[in-house]
Amino acid sequence: MDILRPALINIKGRVYRKNFVQEDNYEEEEEDFSYMRPPESEDCADDEICDTYVIEQTDKGFRCAIDVPSVLYKYIIGKKGETRRRLEFDTKTSINIPKQGVEGQIVITGFHKAAVSSAVTRVEVLVESFRKKQPFTHFLSFPLNHPQVQEGFLKFKEEVLQQCSKDHGVEESIFQNPAKLHLTIGTLALLNDMEVRKACEHLEECENIIRDITEGKPLQLEVTGIEYMNDDPAMVDVLYAKVGVQDGSNKLQVIADRLVEHFVSAGLMVREWDRVKLHGTVMNTRFRKDHTGRAQPINDKLNSSVFKNKVIDVL
Repeated sequence: MDILRPALINIKGRVYRKNFVQEDNYEEEEEDFSYMRPPESEDCADDEICDTYVIEQTDKGFRCAIDVPSVLYKYIIGKKGETRRRLEFDTKTSINIPKQGVEGQIVITGFHKAAVSSAVTRVEVLVESFRKKQPFTHFLSFPLNHPQVQEGFLKFKEEVLQQCSKDHGVEESIFQNPAKLHLTIGTLALLNDMEVRKACEHLEECENIIRDITEGKPLQLEVTGIEYMNDDPAMVDVLYAKVGVQDGSNKLQVIADRLVEHFVSAGLMVREWDRVKLHGTVMNTRFRKDHTGRAQPINDKLNSSVFKNKVIDVL
């Protein structure tokens, strides 16, 4: 890592420097994250405030409770408790963490408000850093399983098996289930029930976003042709159906980008690209154990394949 251009972490509008991480292999329950030292320039300044959480004054000082999924506790505790001890020593605070597997709040107490605020910030940095490493649990999508689209997909599948069955790796098992055809918008790692409920609430809010763009009218989409996200067709594992609005407008792209922006701003999704890559998976070699498929002959022979036009009423 270039020390003059360190990695930055954006947490609810505030940007923090991420120190170099020496990743060693430890057993899961004994991972050592004590190397996550606070930057030397991050002193517990008197004017340092906590924008996200409320710091309460108590008889013994100050207190702040943070909502953190239990799966992330170990990153704050560290190997044999080293990370927590270092945080407590550096910020002159006490950090109380629920037992592993028990959902609850991490409570930080201290004699000075600035010290508690500093500890909260550093815990947030740890949480956000390791949250990004968690596998996604949910995804946001538009269904493409309309009967007409399924019919077109099955015809596409039949043509591929007829024309390309002799090509290495092309077999029936790598095709998507017609009932599960969808247009992927983004992925989420929701680590507890509270985050799932929060995501559901934000999903309901998306109705107004979509209505503003579509003016309450359904979008007629065209599902036609296939593409892949790889420079070398011989190394492709996934083939996607091309999806666009029939009238040539960019409304579908705008909707997807706005939805991702909505979930990213809520801290429920990590932005992967500047714009959403609209794609509907039709073939994936990972649907089976043997990952040796080849996309080039299929792409060459059937790139003009049209599944069907469809009106997505839910939009």
